[in-house]
Amino acid sequence: MNAPTERPEASVDPKLLEILVCPLTKGPLEFDPAKQELISRSAKLAYPIRDGIPIMLPEEARKID
Repeated sequence: MNAPTERPEASVDPKLLEILVCPLTKGPLEFDPAKQELISRSAKLAYPIRDGIPIMLPEEARKID
């Protein structure tokens, strides 16, 4: 039997979310659990989260409207 984890696999540690900022604008990020992305509204970019790790590279980010 697996030991219970502190958080579901499809979430980001809230403490991590507090300290992460957009590398381009240094603005806040919003977590989108459905798409597993961190959204930077100011930069209009969505940074992917792969295997629980935020990929904070602008060239890896998806442009959003």
